[in-house]
Amino acid sequence: MCGIVGYYGYRDCSDVLVDALSKLEYRGYDSAGIAVFEDGNIKIAKSKGRLSDLVKKMEKTGKPKGIAGIGHTRWATHGEPSDINSHPHCGKNVTIVHNGIIENYRKLKDYLISQGKTFVSDTDTEVVAQLLDFYYCRHSDPVKAIIETTEDLEGSFALAIMFNDYPEYIFALRRESPLIVGVGENESFIASDVPAILKYTKNYYLLEHNEIAVLGRYGAKIYDLHYQKLQKELKTADWDMDAAEKCGYEHFMIKEINEQPTSVKTTVLPRIKDGMPTLEECGIDDSFLCGIRQIHIVACGTAMHAGVVGKYAIEKLARVPVNVEIASEFRYKSPILDKSDLVIIISQSGETADSLAALKLAKSLGAKTLGIVNVKGSSIAREAEKLIYTLAGPEIAVASTKAYMVQLSVMYLFAFRLAFAKGKISQSECENYIKLLNEIPDKISEVIENQLENSQYIASKLINSDSLLYIGRGLDYALSMEGSLKLKEISYIHSEAYAAGELKHGTISLVTEGMPVIAVATQDDLFDKTISNIKEVKARGATTIVVLKDGVELPSDVADYIISLPKTIDLLMPMIACVPLQLMAYYSALLRGNDVDKPRNLAKSVTVE
Repeated sequence: MCGIVGYYGYRDCSDVLVDALSKLEYRGYDSAGIAVFEDGNIKIAKSKGRLSDLVKKMEKTGKPKGIAGIGHTRWATHGEPSDINSHPHCGKNVTIVHNGIIENYRKLKDYLISQGKTFVSDTDTEVVAQLLDFYYCRHSDPVKAIIETTEDLEGSFALAIMFNDYPEYIFALRRESPLIVGVGENESFIASDVPAILKYTKNYYLLEHNEIAVLGRYGAKIYDLHYQKLQKELKTADWDMDAAEKCGYEHFMIKEINEQPTSVKTTVLPRIKDGMPTLEECGIDDSFLCGIRQIHIVACGTAMHAGVVGKYAIEKLARVPVNVEIASEFRYKSPILDKSDLVIIISQSGETADSLAALKLAKSLGAKTLGIVNVKGSSIAREAEKLIYTLAGPEIAVASTKAYMVQLSVMYLFAFRLAFAKGKISQSECENYIKLLNEIPDKISEVIENQLENSQYIASKLINSDSLLYIGRGLDYALSMEGSLKLKEISYIHSEAYAAGELKHGTISLVTEGMPVIAVATQDDLFDKTISNIKEVKARGATTIVVLKDGVELPSDVADYIISLPKTIDLLMPMIACVPLQLMAYYSALLRGNDVDKPRNLAKSVTVE
């Protein structure tokens, strides 16, 4: 949520800030703004709406000119989206942008009002600006003011700060919410994420919690809350600009769908040795696996759906009980854990607030923890006892596709090795599973090539629907959950996923004449039962779209539209079957004229509750 950038250097600051913010649009926002030192004064430009609205506004009013400034894309939490509530916000001597939530802002605001401060917005951010100003007036020292302010604030946040009296400096602070400091030749950057700075530098420092950065003519310096200068490891991003650009594709989402075969190979191949899965480079050996009594997979949204597939695979092969829980529920339900339990936290960004809180709770209760994340150095990556990176590269579209696919890949690798370690499958069986997993990328490519037009055609039949259903059994039901989420989050068509066997228990009353029902039927042992469920909805007037394996015969009266997929074992079919569901969601959104990469009200990285 929200995007923060900052710059000090020799370039036109406004251009750098707008360009950097454009690389963070995927994070979700409803307003944008920048502040730049111009001739010793801070000049602000901000606007409700898209970044393009801000650019148009500056074309009329003039863009700030200078070499130092900060910028922000806001996702409203306190106060409606408006020009006034947009960032940056100011005190008398201070201008800031902010990501996160200040939990005690109401109490602080009341105190500041009692001290004579006045407010013009409804945001918690303006409270931080006024509090910084309050302490700055005591010390005239920016870093001391930041330290004292931090001690008063409750919540998670990242700040970029300008002080009127220090026109050649940019300050930043991180607590929980992600923030990096980019280091270039005679220039420095602040950003919420690496893609914002890739055009200018690949080198960066990762700010830890409660660390303060100071950018100026002598580069970037970092301090702790005791005002002690820190020596940090300079990291180098392993992404290039192509990874963060569309490269000829109309949208990031369709680019990332097409990147899935490569992403799976990149994630899987380094974890195979002599035909067997190995996770030892992640600190996971067989003795660790053998000590696991029970597994809890905790995640949000798409990552949680990957966990559901993982549950089926682990329980089938390793015979270890698995619970899959939404992170926001898990963290508040007083979970029962002990030292033989493993809690797996799955998150693309590694910064998901509820998932991070669940991880910390699991550690406090003595459970083993494993993070499965895509972003190196992220909060979950640093907090988890064990760690597996999903090597998908940057995922820019809000609707996750390749991140989901590589999360599935990791869950399968983990399930195979766990089952072997516990003696539930033989070495030859494990090697065969790996052989079949290695074939999946080519099958994904085949689906993309063969189902592109068919998915687009079927999408054209969905776009005028008010509501539709996804149904399936077993792994097909797990996949249906993700297919339904993908459709509704970018097409805005209401859809729900149900276990096909539950239709008679109430859901079938929703089926009306012409209502689309997407039935996933790839599991051989459940196929006949799923067909019976499809016939039930068909008899009540539904338009049926059936996803199945190549060569499977269907009765003539079952399907209005068929999506045939390359064969593999039932266990791995979700990796193939999810592709046409992604394509149907993409084309449904496209045909309805929606902003595919930036759906309304959604953010890529949910860093607040």
